[in-house]
Order: sequence, then structure tokens, then C-alpha cells
Amino acid sequence: MNKTITVLAACALSALTFAGAASAKEWKTVNVGVEGAFPPFNATAPNGQLEGLDLDVINEVCKRAKLECNIIAQDWDSQIPSLVAGKFDVILTAGPNPERRKTIDFSDPYVITPNTFLVAADGPLAKLPHDGESLSSETPEGKAALAEIKEAVKGLTLGGSLSTSQLQFVEENFGDAVEVRSYKSSEQVLLDLEAGRLDGQYDNVVFARDRAEKSNGALKISGPLLVGGIQATNVCLGVRKEDGELKEILNKALAELKSDGTLAKISEKWFKLDLSPKG
Repeated sequence: MNKTITVLAACALSALTFAGAASAKEWKTVNVGVEGAFPPFNATAPNGQLEGLDLDVINEVCKRAKLECNIIAQDWDSQIPSLVAGKFDVILTAGPNPERRKTIDFSDPYVITPNTFLVAADGPLAKLPHDGESLSSETPEGKAALAEIKEAVKGLTLGGSLSTSQLQFVEENFGDAVEVRSYKSSEQVLLDLEAGRLDGQYDNVVFARDRAEKSNGALKISGPLLVGGIQATNVCLGVRKEDGELKEILNKALAELKSDGTLAKISEKWFKLDLSPKG
């Protein structure tokens, strides 16, 4: 009887092992979501081709991981819902913060970028306090700087993109002092800033600097370079929480790109400086 029980138990264990192996997804093809309107991270060229740092990174990741990646452009505010719903397996330019971690998971970062203000060069925010200083909103120095900035922006209008940590940060820290306007994309915020309908845009420093450099002196970045709090300044690949195997595959490829200097080269190509993760 004991021998029979042992055999039955072994068979049951074998069946469970086989079922587990059969249910594990074999990742060969992934659908990748990208905004396609957030240069120099990602943009849509006049010929319709997607380009930017994110595209260079994901193409290298897919090559190293031997994945076939179908890249699909879609508005940023619908990217996380589409990932959760299964339309995408990966999303680009995904910055982790506590709120987003409740819904999705993230790869290791491929670049790290603070946020700052993009403003009219001759506007009321052209000389914000602590200009160019690198600060964390979670330190005493950072909190004191935010109090000064709040006083400087009082009564003005700030804009940010829907479903971004930058917009959440503005609402959280300045919402009772300014009018906050939300937009579908960073480019739409920029259009209103250029037209004088906004006093400032709070956004990723790389995007802001790129737009300032291309404005022929009409725009500039102003104020400190901020990290901390709800801000998602680590730029990662977003994945579903249940797709831990895919996350491991992506992290292995990213680690290779980091160790051989590829991430640094891609960052220097698009940003003119190395903002790849260190250590």
C-alpha cells in the first residue's frame, strides 16, 4: 500500500511539473507600446518611422534577447491600461513611482533623468530660484526650494501631460497656488507654451532642453533639476506584474547593454551626455 501511494504521489508530482512547464509562456514575440511624440526619447519622423533613444534601446534589447518586437505608437495616457489589458507586453519610457507600482512592474532603468521647468525666455518664470541645482524633493534643501518656487509661480498657469508623474508632481506641490492644465502629450503642452497660453511646462529635463535648443531663443529651462517623491526619473521598460520571466529576459539584455557601454553610447547620441545608470 505504501509503495502504491508513493508511485501515485510521484505521478501526481510529475503531472503538476509538466502542467507548470506547459503553462509557462515561451517569449518569442512581444508587442511594444511607445508614445512616438516625446523627443528625443521617441518621435515620429516625417516618413512615419519611429526614432529616438527608446527605439535604439528596445531594438538592441530585442536583438540581445532574441525577441521579435512589434513596436506600436499610441497616446501615453492609454499605455498602462493597454499593457494591463494585454494589447502590449512592454511599454517604453516607463518611470516607476509608488502609484504605478500598484498596477505594473518595471525593468531595471536604461537612463536616469530629473525634471525641470520649460518656460518662455522673456516670461515671468525665466529666473526661477535654484536654477540648475540638482535637488531631491525629499531633502530639507529640496523642500525649502519647492516652497520658494511655489511662491514664484503663484497665480500663473503650468501644464503637464496626462498620466505622467510630472503632472502629478505639479498638482501635488503647486496645485493650490497655480492653474494646472493637462494635455494628451508633451508636444501639446509645448504648443500652448509657445503660443503664450501657459507660463511654464514641467517636464523631463532632456525633453525640455531639446525643445529650448530648437526654439531659437524663445524658450529656456529654468529652476532646479528635481528628483524624488512621486517623480518617475528612472526610465524603464514597463511590464505586467505576472510576467516575471519576461522581466528577467529584458533585464539580462539591459545588463549586457550597460556593461559593454551600449547604453552610454545611445544616451550620448540622443542627449549629448551620458545619463545611463551607473553602479
